[in-house]
Amino acid sequence: MSRRTPLNEAHRRLGGRMVDFAGWDMPVQYTSVIGEHEAVRTAVGLFDVSHMGEIEFSGPGALETANKLITNDLSKCADGQAVYAGLLNEQGGFVDDVVAYRFSPQRILIVVNASNKDKDFAWMQARAEGVKPVDRSDDYAQIAVQGPKAVALVQRLTPVDTSKVGTYRFAEGPVAGVQCIISRTGYTGEDGFELYCAPGDAEKLWEALLKEGQQDGVKPCGLGARDSLRTEMKYSLYGNDIDDNHTPLEAGLGWICKLDKAGGFIGREVLAKQKAEGVKRKLVGFELTGAGIPRHGYPILKDGQRVGEVTSGTMGPSVKKPIGIGYVPAELAAEGSTFEVEIRGRPVAAVVVKTPFWKKS
Repeated sequence: MSRRTPLNEAHRRLGGRMVDFAGWDMPVQYTSVIGEHEAVRTAVGLFDVSHMGEIEFSGPGALETANKLITNDLSKCADGQAVYAGLLNEQGGFVDDVVAYRFSPQRILIVVNASNKDKDFAWMQARAEGVKPVDRSDDYAQIAVQGPKAVALVQRLTPVDTSKVGTYRFAEGPVAGVQCIISRTGYTGEDGFELYCAPGDAEKLWEALLKEGQQDGVKPCGLGARDSLRTEMKYSLYGNDIDDNHTPLEAGLGWICKLDKAGGFIGREVLAKQKAEGVKRKLVGFELTGAGIPRHGYPILKDGQRVGEVTSGTMGPSVKKPIGIGYVPAELAAEGSTFEVEIRGRPVAAVVVKTPFWKKS
């Protein structure tokens, strides 16, 4: 049986179409994916992301212990700052992609993907040298408030000066009377916050955001819009675009890997060698120039031969084009390179384009 977030009943009251996602009962949409997508691009949308996992390191040595497990460098961050990072296996492939929050050198919180939480926790337990991780996932609910009107909406509900909370920074304080971590992060390409609160307070916070956001055109949004929004930004989804067989350098995420940081990280030597030699495949964004929609798993062809595969694809609601992401040989990764995507047995022309596909005007 699927697990339920603290907002499950609220989703059902709103008419959410529920599906199993990573073992959780989650809304894929409420009205329409396109309508919810456009609400985030033009106004503000709310997402329940309480299924995500939270793993904490606390006490003396927390910073040093956690920092050796991730590819980015928390030692160069200030308290109140977060970083996007990878957990890598010994071959340099992704165990997961995560966001790590530095509250202080004695408290680090690492947010992991729902589908990987148990695996990640076991991986951290086995490799943490010093402070042992604690699974705090049941202590948090999480609501993402995303869109050009998201900051103003949250600001009306909190005494915290959100103008002082920069991108990938966070603060703590009440929102609608609910104590929250207010994190200026997201997965949509829009401004906004991810609000962490106690599970028992989640419905109060959700309802307050919906009520206050009526003047902004707020909409509750499901997994469908979350996926189309992130695809337009070429944000990677674990299990689609990144996994344990692909490295950050192949995925275009070398910038989250600090190869020179003190203490290093698991998989560092493999990445250093790969960087020196050059990658053989790269994750690219492309548009179809023929009719069709690329989907995960579709073959990518060159001169009739399979050379890669689509990892994500959709008809981009904002860009109004069929767009996709996929791995191709490095020689086909340059902007303007052409290949075909096999859709239901027929080749459809495609061209590599500069990403993200969509940018705020």
